Amino acid sequence: MDNILKIGKYELGSRLIVGSGKYDSFETTKEATLASGSELITVAVRRLNITDPDKENLRDTFAGTNVKFLPNSAGCVTAEEAITTFRLMREATGIDLIKLEVIGDTQKTLYPDVLETIKACEILAKEGFTIMSYTSDDPIMAKRLEDAGSHAIMPLAAPIGSGLGIQNPYNIVFIREAVSVPVIVDAGIGCASDAAYAMELGAAGVLTNTAIAQAQNPMLMAQAMKHAVQAGRMSYLSGRIPKRPYATASSPIDGMIQF
Repeated sequence: MDNILKIGKYELGSRLIVGSGKYDSFETTKEATLASGSELITVAVRRLNITDPDKENLRDTFAGTNVKFLPNSAGCVTAEEAITTFRLMREATGIDLIKLEVIGDTQKTLYPDVLETIKACEILAKEGFTIMSYTSDDPIMAKRLEDAGSHAIMPLAAPIGSGLGIQNPYNIVFIREAVSVPVIVDAGIGCASDAAYAMELGAAGVLTNTAIAQAQNPMLMAQAMKHAVQAGRMSYLSGRIPKRPYATASSPIDGMIQF
């Protein structure tokens, strides 16, 4: 099975991406991330502490591991804010792999403003960033983001932190069919079966944060997510049987004794 996830010039050995928010400490964040087997952790630029090296920061916590950082533009509500944030971040850290998110509704749904996201994507792509774009589960907008230069499309499964799981599975399939870049299901994953389902739909990967960080046992949930993503990928590649309205016998009836 091909476990390599290719995003632009980057290659990852795990198809599970995790978040860094909502943990009680940086050390717990590290332990859960390592338990998940993930090689990529998304982090708000402000949590990288690029302006004050004397404060505790995640870069020090993950030193010596194979985990890469995926800075995100959390809190940005315009294209201009996101562009400025990433320019400053790259200047300070040298990181050019980013998760672009521009939020349109900051009060209730945390849904993305896709038009502003596309605007930012066009400029950042021209400046050489490798862009993973958080978006709604709309195949039309997903294609426009790809055309704008996005290297991966990250449609939400459900609102951020809701744990509702995939609400529109057909839309995930439509997006996968509409674009040629990897589709990473992001936001709304609540448990391991949600992650497996996303992979069975043909997603190239899954990003989850709250489901692990706020589980009663984050380390155990991290391991569950790891195996769920692997199992879902294997299930998708193996090709499921078609659904039928009636039963089909498991054993052949040819050669049975007739009475």
